[in-house]
Amino acid sequence: MAERQNLLAEQRRALILDEVRRRGGVRVNELTQRLGVSDMTVRRDLDALARLGALEKVHGGAVPVEGTEPTGHEPGFEEKTGREPAAKEEIARAAASLVTPGSAVALSGGTTTYALARVLAGVPDLTVVTNSVRVADVLHTGRAPDGAEAGGPTVVLTGGVRTPSDSLVGPVADRAIAALHFDLLFLGVHGISAEAGLSTPNLAEAETNRRLVASARRVVVVADHTKWGTVGLSSFASLSEVDVLVTDAGLPAVTRAELSELPLRLVVAGEEGSAPPDTADETYRASRAG
Repeated sequence: MAERQNLLAEQRRALILDEVRRRGGVRVNELTQRLGVSDMTVRRDLDALARLGALEKVHGGAVPVEGTEPTGHEPGFEEKTGREPAAKEEIARAAASLVTPGSAVALSGGTTTYALARVLAGVPDLTVVTNSVRVADVLHTGRAPDGAEAGGPTVVLTGGVRTPSDSLVGPVADRAIAALHFDLLFLGVHGISAEAGLSTPNLAEAETNRRLVASARRVVVVADHTKWGTVGLSSFASLSEVDVLVTDAGLPAVTRAELSELPLRLVVAGEEGSAPPDTADETYRASRAG
């Protein structure tokens, strides 16, 4: 019953956020009529979204946070590449330490996973499944970041319909992923929050990401601090489905405290004492298995 209630709360808050951003503001009484819930429920939802920085509460309702992207806006790859480039490089190096030679890994689309792919190009005997054209391109070069020759991983590109961020999605990609199994999934995200979990503005990409999560033994989210509190149109996984979150030092202390209460490993790139566990550490694996 609790899981059902949480799902309904997530759906309500996604609808509220969409209304706020689409209309430029909403009133509590309008939301109670639209959603069929009490004033108190709506106010709790607004409080939760305000704590995430997704909207701003005002007397009698809520308005968008200045500078917030629309929930359904999907920036292109080049636009996203220019955001937090140093943090993405640090995250990529930290995430790469989770990978052992000879393993099968998957990389979703995104500029952070693209940075990770550049590092993984020098890891021997990898099999990499990806739905990212950009990731596949950098891995096919077979070169490590320093330009040295490398054997290059075996790359499995899913196929599918191309998105503005150069990911491949849709039924073709979904069927390909459903038939595969991999040790680690490195997942880039548009947004991440305690309430909405992992989200994207692209509905087809959300479904493809669900398939990626379902096919992975362990899920590693790679996301810089600016992704926290961002909510896209469609949620595709909860934080309870994430094994490791690799982020950067810009993540606020209040958010770190919130994450410490969840059953996931938080890795802050570049901070001493926050190194990822060895992937061969059976104790860690056993603790995750429950």
